[in-house]
Amino acid sequence: MISGAHVILYTRDAEADRDFLRDVVGFEHVDAGGGWLIFRLPPAEIAVHPTTDEPKHEVYLMCEDLTRTLTTLEDRGAEISRAITDQGWGLLAAVRLPSGTELPLYEPRHPTAHTASP
Repeated sequence: MISGAHVILYTRDAEADRDFLRDVVGFEHVDAGGGWLIFRLPPAEIAVHPTTDEPKHEVYLMCEDLTRTLTTLEDRGAEISRAITDQGWGLLAAVRLPSGTELPLYEPRHPTAHTASP
């Protein structure tokens, strides 16, 4: 029934952030026309968390070794905007996109749906 998910990052400098995702993060992509890149993401999962605040959506990139991932991204020119912190459920950090937008990354310590066998 559902064949995938499409994540949208709204940004003040879409071209620079697309270049970052292509050149620094290394995501494969297609050109939807006129340089409008759409990136292939790794397997994904969705979680639903309760809130008493206004509902919102968040995007986190998951990795198996956060320290190694941050080192690789930094070597490719990424700015680490949030150092690794232990959240209990996983390790959390962030990189800053060229537009200034922060992109969180985490190394989960909980079971992950995208690696579980059916």
